[in-house]
Amino acid sequence: MSPTRQDAWTQDEDLLLAEIVLRHIREGGTQLQAFEEVGKQLSRTSAACGFRWNSYVRKQYKSGIELSKKQRKDLKKQSNVSDFDQPKEVDLREESFKYEEIQNGPMTFDVVINFLKGLQKKAEISSSVQEDKEKSFEKIKELEKKTFYLSAENERLEKNIKAIEEDYHSLIEIMERARKMVVLKEEDRLQKVKYQMKNEKVE
Repeated sequence: MSPTRQDAWTQDEDLLLAEIVLRHIREGGTQLQAFEEVGKQLSRTSAACGFRWNSYVRKQYKSGIELSKKQRKDLKKQSNVSDFDQPKEVDLREESFKYEEIQNGPMTFDVVINFLKGLQKKAEISSSVQEDKEKSFEKIKELEKKTFYLSAENERLEKNIKAIEEDYHSLIEIMERARKMVVLKEEDRLQKVKYQMKNEKVE
């Protein structure tokens, strides 16, 4: 077992911490579970991961947290709709079976075969739909990951722009002070020249 690390956090480790915490938020997990997962990967304690998240990383990913919470709500809605639809599908199949029994009179081997063929077709369609659904979920996860990275990059660039703007304003102030000093020196020099010329005339 590797010893618990206590060295400084790197940018990559902060990114991994953010990614795992946001995934847990999105999927309805707890932050404690996320900290434990990160701790195992980085050989750090879950407490250290929690402290790093709350003291520094969380502030960098405010928009990412909001997005993950929204995605969790959307996933929950989709799950509820899916759960609600499932029993209906079973009921319809049962009703279909009863309907065939009534229509065709007594239960025969052919009726059962036809019914099973119908079920097989439905199963094939359902399987195809399930595959499409899984592919869509994979695509959604991929897009969510891209959105997460872009969101993080956007926040980083916004901070850089703010820092550049502050530096620019500081530079303008320095240049303005320098200009004023040059003007004052020039005025002082002109004043001395006038004074000398005045003295020369008097002599």
